[in-house]
Amino acid sequence: MDKPVAIIVGVGPGLGAALASRCAAEGMAVAAVARDFDRIAALTKKLGKTVIPYAADAADPRSIKAIFRRISADLGEPELVVFNAGTFEPGEVLDINPDDFERCWKIGCLGGFLVGQEAARQMLSRGSGTIIFTGATAALRGSKGFANLAVPKFGLRALAQCLARELGPKGIHVAHVIIDGQIDSERYAELAKDRGPDALLKPKGIAEAYMSLHRQERSAWTQEMDLRPWVEKF
Repeated sequence: MDKPVAIIVGVGPGLGAALASRCAAEGMAVAAVARDFDRIAALTKKLGKTVIPYAADAADPRSIKAIFRRISADLGEPELVVFNAGTFEPGEVLDINPDDFERCWKIGCLGGFLVGQEAARQMLSRGSGTIIFTGATAALRGSKGFANLAVPKFGLRALAQCLARELGPKGIHVAHVIIDGQIDSERYAELAKDRGPDALLKPKGIAEAYMSLHRQERSAWTQEMDLRPWVEKF
């Protein structure tokens, strides 16, 4: 495809789908990456012909390296890469299974490192591009029962800062987005009813903010952006 390329790693029916749809509307060829190919293939059918499904394990170095090479061969090297993968198992520190802790960290933090590394390698030869990491309130503070989320998100934020300082002078924009609140989805349907309209973050609104980061002129780059509903306390 003779189009600018976006890679979204961690595409589901919420924010990931909104990001893929927004990039497609911008005229980009979009590689929508998720672990389960059948699920991502079914989802991308609803998003248009320029959104192409790919399967990869974000926590597996060989899988991420291979998928970047394949996407590059199929579509071209990316101008925009978004790391949106993550998982969470609630539990207090004394009760957390070490295997669950490791899995959450691998997907949410190691995965970000692997994706950021491969994205940077492809963008450096061109001297331009945008890498965006999806963060959370847990990137700023650890709460009771949220160690499995806070630890990976703290690490992801640190990674984004390191990459920004390394890659910014080389023409690559690295940004970290703190999603401070619940994203509107079927999972939070009852919460949305209780709180009222626009009390949860709308995926389309978040996607628009991500696109604004990608469009920024390099004399005024944002390294960290926080997004929250207008009623959210902070």
